[in-house]
Amino acid sequence: MLSERRLQVLRAIVQDYVGTEEPVGSKALTERHNLGVSPATVRNDMAVLEDEGFIAQPHTSAGRIPTDKGYRLFVDKLAGVKPMTAPERRAIQNFLDGAVDLDDVVARTVRLLAQLTRQVAVVQYPSLTRSTVRHVELLSLAPARVMLVLITDTGRVEQRMVDCPAPFGEASLADLRARLNSRIAGRRFADVPQLVEDLPEGFDAEDRGTVSAVLSTLLETLVEENEERLMIGGTANLTRFGHDFPLTIRPVLEALEEQVVLLKLLGEAGDSGMTVRIGHENAYEGLNSTSVVSVGYGSGGEAVAKLGVVGPTRMDYPGTMGAVRAVARYVGQILAES
Repeated sequence: MLSERRLQVLRAIVQDYVGTEEPVGSKALTERHNLGVSPATVRNDMAVLEDEGFIAQPHTSAGRIPTDKGYRLFVDKLAGVKPMTAPERRAIQNFLDGAVDLDDVVARTVRLLAQLTRQVAVVQYPSLTRSTVRHVELLSLAPARVMLVLITDTGRVEQRMVDCPAPFGEASLADLRARLNSRIAGRRFADVPQLVEDLPEGFDAEDRGTVSAVLSTLLETLVEENEERLMIGGTANLTRFGHDFPLTIRPVLEALEEQVVLLKLLGEAGDSGMTVRIGHENAYEGLNSTSVVSVGYGSGGEAVAKLGVVGPTRMDYPGTMGAVRAVARYVGQILAES
């Protein structure tokens, strides 16, 4: 375990390197920070930090920079994330409050996160597997064609066409709509198959085929793989950090194109806590020079998806974590009120 003084020296190195982009020397540390010790003591502390792998010497200059291990300790020992100012909080709320539907919420969230953090923003759509049914609407488009509209508690709307084996009247459609909603409204998606299993038996023989077709389409909607959707924005921000990527930015850009990689980076949606993965903690080799800050969002205190940012390891961790957390909280409020 490092002493509190050496932790203080490490914090100062991280803060200065993030702010100046230049390796940090002992003289600069003693001039910029009230460490309460002599430059010789700071040099000794820096030697210990280097021996233990928390900082490194990038070239022959006297300066040092944090390693992945150093950033990790810095983040783990953070007393707290940087709070958003009142004007920033109002700006977030005003920007997100203007959203008209879930797609708009996600698109606005991506733009907002990218602007606030000046990193690459990634937002996962609410996962259907963690959603509940708010309402099912059935609309007659033709005597033997029905539109099924599934509305979730997160504001997600899924529409499907159902070709019926026989004409289905308005009265029968209204009856099916009412029975469906009485059984599954407010229930988790995972419970729906069992709840509707015997529903066709309650209808006349000539209508059972259509009821079964509607139910089949509903159940297919619940399990479709396209539920794991995400939106990404602010990729151009990476060009500001070209020197932070030791070889080339290309592997980072290639990784950002892989949706599966990004979903793994964000982590399990059910985990609502803040996650910070630094450098080589990212399993995907192309992202070994980046850090990922992510958190769950949702309504009612349960995370239904993740959002976060990807940027170089030399990032403002307290500020980035504060922005990600604040945006997630507002998105959760919007979902709860929608």
